[in-house]
Amino acid sequence: MSYIALNTAATGMSASALSLDVTANNIANANTSGFKSSRANFEDLFYQELAQPGLPAGNAVQRPTGLYVGLGTQISGTQLNFSQGPAESTGRTLDIMIEGDGFFQLVIPPDLGTGIGFTRAGNFTLNSEGSIVLANSPGYRLEPEIQIPPDAQEVSISQDGIVSGTLPGQTEPAEFGQITLARFVNPSGLKTVGNNVYIQTAASGEPLEGQPTLEGIGGLRQGFLEASNVDPVTELVTLIKTQRTFEMNSQVIQAANETLQNVSNIRTF
Repeated sequence: MSYIALNTAATGMSASALSLDVTANNIANANTSGFKSSRANFEDLFYQELAQPGLPAGNAVQRPTGLYVGLGTQISGTQLNFSQGPAESTGRTLDIMIEGDGFFQLVIPPDLGTGIGFTRAGNFTLNSEGSIVLANSPGYRLEPEIQIPPDAQEVSISQDGIVSGTLPGQTEPAEFGQITLARFVNPSGLKTVGNNVYIQTAASGEPLEGQPTLEGIGGLRQGFLEASNVDPVTELVTLIKTQRTFEMNSQVIQAANETLQNVSNIRTF
């Protein structure tokens, strides 16, 4: 019946609208450092089974196919794309890029999870106490904490995460701390909480902490930032496909409505 087509097309419009929201967020964050794009995954809904395949169809013949009518679609989830973003040279001392797998660890409010957040953004700066913090709105502190003396000069960050610099009156560089990274078995299972921060979930698993360049963890690159991995061409193609899908579902609703009107008119005779 045409009323099934109405409901089915409505699910298509609803799913397309949600997919459009995901695409809009990707495009909006095309210039956000360390941002990872998301993809909306679709799945079909239940089916009305009008006839089963393999059942007798008369004359001792089995039905080669069944008769099923689908009831539409829905968004099953959004999947994060953790492919490496392009490197952007900044020349800033505390801009750090992760080349490979891994996340910086941040101290976040306990109400956001375990108190530890994770980010790919490496635009760091110093707070009033000299601690390295992320240059986002809340200014979350890097974990483990690393403090740089105010009179330190020629601060450098090695590929394996050692932060060092020269102090007045000393000829040998002083080591200020060690940056450690964390990686996950299923990073797509991380929960996004805004401010370029993710938190762990049961789906992501426990963080595997380690030193950069060791145990499958990527290395660090000072003076660079990882740009957003959003591909504008891909997002625009997805935008057009989503718009066309929405329009086609609206046309299905119009056609089903006209069919129901015709049926109603026939019954009046």
